[in-house]
Amino acid sequence: MSLEWLKPAERLRTLPPYVFARLDELKARVREQGIDLIDLGMGNPDGAAPRPVIEAAIAAFDQASNHGYPPFEGTTGFRRSITQWYKRRYNVDLDPDGEALPLLGSKEGLTHLALAYVNPGDLVLVPSPAYPPHFRGPAIAGAEIHSLILKPENDWLIDLAAIPDSVAERAKILYFNYPSNPTAAIAPREFFVEMVEFARRWNILLVHDLCYAELAFDGYQPTSLLEIPGGKEVGVEFHTLSKTYNMAGWRVGFVVGNRHVIQGLRTLKTNLDYGLFSVLQTAAETALNLPDSYLQTVQDRYRTRRDFLIAGLAELGWDVPKTMATMYLWIPCPASVGSTDFALKLLQETGVVVTPGNAFGAGGEGYVRVSLIADCDRLQEALNRLKQANIRYSL
Repeated sequence: MSLEWLKPAERLRTLPPYVFARLDELKARVREQGIDLIDLGMGNPDGAAPRPVIEAAIAAFDQASNHGYPPFEGTTGFRRSITQWYKRRYNVDLDPDGEALPLLGSKEGLTHLALAYVNPGDLVLVPSPAYPPHFRGPAIAGAEIHSLILKPENDWLIDLAAIPDSVAERAKILYFNYPSNPTAAIAPREFFVEMVEFARRWNILLVHDLCYAELAFDGYQPTSLLEIPGGKEVGVEFHTLSKTYNMAGWRVGFVVGNRHVIQGLRTLKTNLDYGLFSVLQTAAETALNLPDSYLQTVQDRYRTRRDFLIAGLAELGWDVPKTMATMYLWIPCPASVGSTDFALKLLQETGVVVTPGNAFGAGGEGYVRVSLIADCDRLQEALNRLKQANIRYSL
């Protein structure tokens, strides 16, 4: 019996292909041709998780109690580690029993938050470019999405003054993300103060994605929405262990902030999953309590790669500003070349994989995102291939 007649729900039919899944297909085809790929596309950290985290997981596997269903709201130990981390990093007081919720990675939580709070037709404000779940989650929930086009002349910051009152009055949620994926932009504390004031004025829920909280360089310290007076009253903040702790495949994240909002997300999740494997929560506790010396090592690694690649790209004509955070460079395409075409050109002619900027929304057209997920030897090889293929930046 064939089920070709069975059509997917409209919520799936309206979603374009997820760019990273499409990239995987293209990469597989190129590999079949025997080309050695240098994959700087996904934000997938290289290397293993820290040894203490692995050892904590191994020890937790030996405890029979960890193999049953975990508590829906997460283990007490992990929730306390989350709130203690916020106290140490941002001097923010959070209640582990109602203002912190473990997630199966932040992507899951960001999308499910939309399902928990967005009705079909609700207006949601989303920057463009943005991390895809910021607009795909609301799209799945049936939202009307109003894109806030970010511009380089405004340092890729949201221009709140440009949002019409008629739009702000209808808006229910505003997603945002600084330090930013994909642009690597940072936002000053004053910007967060303005965001809280804007949310209060228009009764909008702020959803801040702080997944690069600790990948910051040169003395820069990212701002948490929750350290801004009134931030917890109008918002929630997501974080992940994927980037800082090389735990992308472990799928460990969390959300903190407004108790009412977190309870709504928890209610939805009790109907969708059984929570995060207790072994992973034990390992995550260890990660959040690693000494600052570990974080310094990680920051040094990405700063070194940042400086190396920016210098190499300069020899090819690119003037890339020095980023203060994240694991990305946001690079303009050569004149008259679109994001997709340029990414395909690099893949096919050099075997270097980058992500086209338009994958992050219309506001990303004209750029590609490069992930600093390879050591300098591989980055040098990537630069050599660009030189050999005479791929340079020109206005």
